[in-house]
Amino acid sequence: MRDVPIRDDMIRLGQFLKLAGVIESGGEAKTAIGAGEVTVNGEEELRRGRQLHRGDVVDIDGEQLRVA
Repeated sequence: MRDVPIRDDMIRLGQFLKLAGVIESGGEAKTAIGAGEVTVNGEEELRRGRQLHRGDVVDIDGEQLRVA
């Protein structure tokens, strides 16, 4: 699991994926999330605007990323 630090108290899922470097663009995030390739805290997430807070765990392509 890799920790990805954020500046504020929360970040949106699409922005977090870009910050973590696992996707290149908002369009790519929309596609991956819409295809059900992303889970948050073990549950499939279909909303690109989902708010994430410190401690949340995002899984994409078998890589686990923790909001830090």
